[in-house]
Amino acid sequence: MFKLGNTKYALFSFMLSLFYMELIFRGLVTEEIFSIHLLISLLFLTVGGLIFFVLISFFKQKVAFSITVTLLGITGLIYSSQFIYFKFFKTFYSLYSAGNATQILDFWNDIVTMTAQNSFWIVLFFIPIILLVGFRKKLFQKEPIKWPTRLFLIGWMIGIHMTALAIIYVDGKEQHSAYDLYFNSSDPITSSEKLGLMTTMRLDFQRLMTGWSPSLEQPTAVPAYQPEAIEQTEPVDNTNRLNDTKKDMEPPTYNTLDIDFEQLASEESDESIQAMHEYFQEVQPTEKNAYTAKFEDYNLILITAESFSPYAIHEEATPTLYKLAHEGYQFTNFYTPSWDVSTTDGEYVALTSLLPQKGVWSFEESANNELPFVMGNQLKEQDYQTMAYHNHSYDYYERHLSHPNMGYDYKGIGNGLNVKKDWPASDLEMMENSIDEYIHQQPFHAYYMTVSGHMQYNFSGNNMAIKNKQVVDDLPYSDEAKAYLATQVELDRALEYLLNKLEEEGIAEETLIAISSDHYPYGLDKQTIDEFAGHEVEENFELYKNAFILYTKDMDSKTIDKPGSSLDIIPTLSNLLGLDYDSRLLMGNDLFSETDPLIPFLNKSFITDKGQYNAETKKFTPKDGEDVDQDYIDWMSSEVDRKFYYSTMILENNYYARVLDRNYSQ
Repeated sequence: MFKLGNTKYALFSFMLSLFYMELIFRGLVTEEIFSIHLLISLLFLTVGGLIFFVLISFFKQKVAFSITVTLLGITGLIYSSQFIYFKFFKTFYSLYSAGNATQILDFWNDIVTMTAQNSFWIVLFFIPIILLVGFRKKLFQKEPIKWPTRLFLIGWMIGIHMTALAIIYVDGKEQHSAYDLYFNSSDPITSSEKLGLMTTMRLDFQRLMTGWSPSLEQPTAVPAYQPEAIEQTEPVDNTNRLNDTKKDMEPPTYNTLDIDFEQLASEESDESIQAMHEYFQEVQPTEKNAYTAKFEDYNLILITAESFSPYAIHEEATPTLYKLAHEGYQFTNFYTPSWDVSTTDGEYVALTSLLPQKGVWSFEESANNELPFVMGNQLKEQDYQTMAYHNHSYDYYERHLSHPNMGYDYKGIGNGLNVKKDWPASDLEMMENSIDEYIHQQPFHAYYMTVSGHMQYNFSGNNMAIKNKQVVDDLPYSDEAKAYLATQVELDRALEYLLNKLEEEGIAEETLIAISSDHYPYGLDKQTIDEFAGHEVEENFELYKNAFILYTKDMDSKTIDKPGSSLDIIPTLSNLLGLDYDSRLLMGNDLFSETDPLIPFLNKSFITDKGQYNAETKKFTPKDGEDVDQDYIDWMSSEVDRKFYYSTMILENNYYARVLDRNYSQ
């Protein structure tokens, strides 16, 4: 017969400690606390508590106590560090990111500030340890545990675990369900709500160790709605596509390469790769259009601007940004969704037109892959000089591996870029110390990842905000709003310097400038974002609405209201520059094509030309005058799933090397 005796106090105290931390964490970072999903998370925590108790039963009292204190300390550290990480980045770190935690120490000043500001909540996570030490004698009057008791507890573990799984099955298998998150997909925010933080991290560990990839749930029935197929024709001479009369006389041509997906599929023995060939065979390519090759042979300067947003465009404070945004192509319905790994994932999407893989740093993982459609590699093949710069540590996010692989001669602080290592560093200094390396050798393509716009937004620790404080002092904003705008003043001055140099060189009319953001300024309090917007900003879609700037001197300004996102930058630029690329192999679309738009978000919500679908609420809000049925919603939802899935498969399988027969060995 089993017997716990006084050891039951140690068991129950540990379980209650886990329950307590989970409840505190949910109250701080999630919108869902008391629900069936709380029960699921507590059941999994109970299993963890039982496993722990059985393990310490093999040790003597003092050792068992030390192990308990250590484990609770680690657990408290996990909860509190995830809380602080969430306050910074509005997501949770993966174990992959934790393995690169030394890079986060570059922001130690911000970490200390954020920790101090939230010290009360952090202390709460460690109260169980304080109580454990205080009641040590009561909790650890240990009696020997015999094998019948251990076996009984192991039986309870199995039973409770199976109960949790049963609830997961009963709760449904739809997108974002506990079942979907436990077995098929990865979304740390939603998973922490549906399964609990510790279960989410346990799954992350299992998947990291086993090389897990997300699966693609095939619908049991094909939705009634499907986009019309396009009959493809052989390529024809497209030299005079801008002539509308001749355009009407010519058959359509498409942005595709000579890839026989059908033959590739027939020769492929790997079923997952075969499915990829079949999928891309069916993807609708974009048609060449009046904007194809409009900027052929132009120089290209491509900028991913740290925390750039529409709020950074101010007629008085940032006049150069204002000029570029209003005298170039104005994209009024453009979005920059946020992804799991902050800046590097945003940069990855903008530069590859692929969605990032969950749980890893996709850019680092791509460093040994063929990336034929990134601007650096495409333009290098056209004999462009291709340079890339970042005014922060050159190896941050392993850019010293990923960026040369994109065809760039890459420089950052520490490997050739001479910029004072302030925090954040100056975009103007980066421009001043780099532009002469390429401006005299045309054609050129320069890529910049800026850093001046980085949080924290204040006038005490942010050097760029302090430097440009006088510019924003008289603006009718809060201090945080002024500090944010002051950081963007540095980007504005860098762009002013760039335009002046292009003018001096006489090539302003022959240089295309493209600017987008890595993510919205999540370092701002929500109330400050509302202040900028002049109203309460909706958080599933509007929060991510952004600006995309395309500009060259004396261009005809144009407003584009077609929905688009950072995923569409590479195909749009490829078409404008008249490059040979295959639009079927990219997850975005040329924004000047007639292809139906689709903007996927991290939580699988989406925007199309017909409206917006919130995957959390399962609600579709149609655009005025649009009549949308469930078949359309189901089809677009499945297409979003496919874009995430096949982006991961491209990365994991070095797929571009396979289909283009480049440097690939089976």
